[in-house]
Amino acid sequence: MARQKKSRKVGKIGISKTPSNVRKPSEKRVRKHLGKPAGTRNNEALTVNQDHKKVNKDPRHGSKKPVSLFAETKEQKSATKKVKYFSPTQELAAIEQDPRLATLLDNIEIGKKIAREDQHFVDLTLARHKVLCEMLGLTDDIEEPDEQSERQTDLYAQFEAININDFKE
Repeated sequence: MARQKKSRKVGKIGISKTPSNVRKPSEKRVRKHLGKPAGTRNNEALTVNQDHKKVNKDPRHGSKKPVSLFAETKEQKSATKKVKYFSPTQELAAIEQDPRLATLLDNIEIGKKIAREDQHFVDLTLARHKVLCEMLGLTDDIEEPDEQSERQTDLYAQFEAININDFKE
């Protein structure tokens, strides 16, 4: 046997237990991955797998709601709000009392030019007014002259057409 040198270290007495902080040789340390692995730029298999992951899209992504291409003004927003009326008489009264329509009609009577949107609003409102008047039986038609009044106007026209000099002898 070989000779052992003297040392101040105390040798092991009994069987040592493995402490919890000592790793077994079979367990390897798991390292943090920093960055992408080498060669991912040219690896097609990984890019194909990533495309499959994108199939499960978030349902909130994107909207199917149509978007107006023109900016709406305050007047247009108020015009788009539709008010439901209980009867045609209420709707007709609301149209007749509309201050915007009244000012636009006054401007048209004066001869001022109005915007295209305002003209469209006037046309739609007047068309609806006409429909409501027909529904309710309200007509502003000028009464057609009766046959008797036509005869009277014809007789008067004949009387005016008479030349007095024809009757003188």
